[in-house]
Amino acid sequence: MQTTTFVGQASGIDATLIQIVAQLTNADLTLNEEGNKCSLVQTVKHSFTDVSQEFSAVGMSGAVRLLLKGNSALLGSTPAQQAAVDSWIESVDQTLLPILRQDKTEPLFVAAVEDFVMEIEKHLFQNHKTVLVGDVATAADAVTAVAVAGVCQTVQVKELPQQAHRWCKTILDKLQACLSDEALKVTLKGWADALKEGTASPLEMPPPPAAAPAPATSAAVVDENNAVLKKLVDMAIEHTAYSHDLCNTAEELVSKVPLPDSTHTHTKNLFLRDKKHGLFLVTVRPTANVNTKNLGNDLKLAGKTNLRMADAAVLDELLRVKPGSVGPLCVIQDGVNVKKANDEESADKITLVMDKALFDNYAFVHSHPLRNDMSVQMTSKALKEALQKVGVEPVLLEFAEVDPNAPAPSKEPKAQQEPKAKKEVADKKTAKKGETLLALQWKKTENFPNWYTDVIVLSEMISYYDISGCYILRPWSYKMWELIQLWFNERVQEDLGVENTYFPMFVSKSRLEKEKDHVEGFAPEVAWVTKSGDGDLENPIAIRPTSETIMYPAYSDWIRSHRDLPLKLNQWANVVRWEFKYPTPFLRTREFLWQEGHTAHATFEDAEKMVMDALELYRQVYEDLLAVPVIPGYKTEAEKFAGGYRTTTVEAYIAGSGRAIQGATSHHLGQNFGKMFDITFQDDKGETQTAWQTSWGLTTRTLGVMVMVHGDDTGLVLPPRVAPLQVVIVAIISKHLTAADAAPYCEAIRADLKACGIRVKYDDRDLYNPGWKYNHWEQKGVPIRVEVGPRDIENKSARIVVRHNGEKVDFPIEGLGARLKAKLDEIQGAMFVKAKEARDAHVVKVTEWKDFVPNLEKHNLVLTPWCGGEHQDWEDWVKKTSREESLKTLGQEGEDEKTATSVAAKTLCIPFNQPELPEGTMCIASGKVATCWVLWGRSY
Repeated sequence: MQTTTFVGQASGIDATLIQIVAQLTNADLTLNEEGNKCSLVQTVKHSFTDVSQEFSAVGMSGAVRLLLKGNSALLGSTPAQQAAVDSWIESVDQTLLPILRQDKTEPLFVAAVEDFVMEIEKHLFQNHKTVLVGDVATAADAVTAVAVAGVCQTVQVKELPQQAHRWCKTILDKLQACLSDEALKVTLKGWADALKEGTASPLEMPPPPAAAPAPATSAAVVDENNAVLKKLVDMAIEHTAYSHDLCNTAEELVSKVPLPDSTHTHTKNLFLRDKKHGLFLVTVRPTANVNTKNLGNDLKLAGKTNLRMADAAVLDELLRVKPGSVGPLCVIQDGVNVKKANDEESADKITLVMDKALFDNYAFVHSHPLRNDMSVQMTSKALKEALQKVGVEPVLLEFAEVDPNAPAPSKEPKAQQEPKAKKEVADKKTAKKGETLLALQWKKTENFPNWYTDVIVLSEMISYYDISGCYILRPWSYKMWELIQLWFNERVQEDLGVENTYFPMFVSKSRLEKEKDHVEGFAPEVAWVTKSGDGDLENPIAIRPTSETIMYPAYSDWIRSHRDLPLKLNQWANVVRWEFKYPTPFLRTREFLWQEGHTAHATFEDAEKMVMDALELYRQVYEDLLAVPVIPGYKTEAEKFAGGYRTTTVEAYIAGSGRAIQGATSHHLGQNFGKMFDITFQDDKGETQTAWQTSWGLTTRTLGVMVMVHGDDTGLVLPPRVAPLQVVIVAIISKHLTAADAAPYCEAIRADLKACGIRVKYDDRDLYNPGWKYNHWEQKGVPIRVEVGPRDIENKSARIVVRHNGEKVDFPIEGLGARLKAKLDEIQGAMFVKAKEARDAHVVKVTEWKDFVPNLEKHNLVLTPWCGGEHQDWEDWVKKTSREESLKTLGQEGEDEKTATSVAAKTLCIPFNQPELPEGTMCIASGKVATCWVLWGRSY
């Protein structure tokens, strides 16, 4: 090991840190009590003189990278960890080292150090960490701990918060064992011995004095828009409502909203579901250990139980809250289907399960009132009284305390499996001074529905709304929809001769009910307006579920002669379909956006061509814009559009869930609506004819399909053609490259890219460091990141990082716009190929029933011989039988009838592209001679 004295431009604390990092060679560092070990560094091959010269140009983090070049253990084993390590070291370089170089005490310095240490405390506390990055010690821990200890000595900050103190002492003690330089050992030992643990962690300091609990009738605490607070007032339950910082977890709540003393407690809440036994809202003290494996036994549930966390859609539908806002007060809302005190059967209702200690050990309980930026303080007696008044008798259980030394469990523990290592969250989103963003809490392969919810919320695509099944499309997702609109409008107008229009969203009952088959198909989904102000409407008005019955009376007025045909109109609008199973953002919502085309033609053939032309545009939207492969085909009679002649479709496949999803449909309506609404014309012979019609629609479901197909465990992965930003430029700002110096270079790159038609942004925000920006834009799925550091400016180049595959390459800035334009096309094509390979690997041919369900269980789409799309009875038989056999395979007696994703197979389409069907091939279900191949799958 080389131990040459460090010389050059780095001196003082800089030299101390460099020497310590250089000496961490071939040393094993014990990381925690579980005995995880990590070989820290390879032999240092640079001389310190050379390093000092490099250090002057690249800063402390650059010097550390040079010394530890290629060592994934210390520098981080993944790009996200490497960025987090750099971020911590850069924060030390920018915050602590300038103070140490001053070598004096000032109140401003003391405050800065205390703030920095508090960020470490919060980071360790909120993320359940013993180290700063990942699960093993890295260079971030070594550099930060040494700098913290040194600066605490210099500015005389001698007491540290509990977890920060424990972490700093552990790292310093282990470093002493790794170093060969005796002088450094003595220095570190002195610093470690001088550090003192604070008497109380700042995270546990009492809050500002709060007002005494006010009577529930006090106007100051009444919120007429909050169903829970209003209910408490109506029931005359004493409570105090107060606002606080947004808290998404119980741990975050305990951290951000400290309580006055040990007689008060927050709650931790889990909303669990079991397909056989129903739903359970479990409310416990934050330190309670909830073991879902044992909970079924504790609740005396019969037979096998499989309690799982319910996803956000179920929370939204049944408790009317978003994730992070659950609490026992949810059950006092009017209309919540919760088990009452005298209920004998509860499988279809929510059972409230509560920690007995909440009533026995605490005087006050604090819980969210449907929102996680507010809490309600109540006495435990008042909480019990509120539940009694709405007829809810909770099941009281005793829960043990969480073992603080136990390893963190996996998100979804599975029988006979070792607990998974605690998921690395904080290291993915580390910002200045260790401040973190929310990272995805779920992996795509572990819990697909929860992963999907995480992605669309944390990437800022949607926000939840207080009406179930309705969601806010944030600018990031709405821009994607606008890009689809721009592309579609150009082609449907220029190539197909369609004009845009707009019709009202309301339809009278008489018009809606005019076409019998059509209204029967939509009847359960229709939302009705029945009141105006305080009065009832004489005739209810429906909100459009689709627009045939709204538009076609006008078509009847406008069309008189064959010269009025074809009439081709399209509108971009919203529709409301109220009755459905559990809502899922983008995929299944009560209100959604779409385009709907409606055309009228003189002949069947002209209408048929319109149907196919529209469907081809939909194929292009999915494959050319969204990079999602689809299978075009005909729907069976059972699945076609209500009241239409024939329905065509493009079907997509979601590899993450093994399910198909209907992408878009184009309907040949025949003459049925023309006869109902008297859409007739005089042909060129003067004879009266009925028009042939089509309708076709594409919805915001497209965005959800795209997310599910391409997203990964970091967040969105966007195809360039629908990415709101295709390129983001991030400068690596440090003392060696100021924002002012970087701006002209980055702005020149931005101008070049914009001139080439690229949607580009230079992220010049000075509140966030580069590591934070990298992860922010990765989570939002931006296809290309351009990184600019001091060396790039010197070399007139830039580092290009590709989102979908992690590729990194350096390009000269001359001609960069043209290069990136080509690169974006390359990315678009590669994403489509990857998705198509994943889809094709899960499309299988099956000619015998015995192979049908086993292939469904493998997440496959199944192509089978079929006796024809008109055989609805055999189609129903396959649905019923596949469901029964699948449940038997899974060891389940039944499935929730409300579930949006059944295990039963359904027909997706009769593909246009038909494989060869040998003569005499038999239908897989009926045993009749097959006439075609049909595609089956489990579907959304």
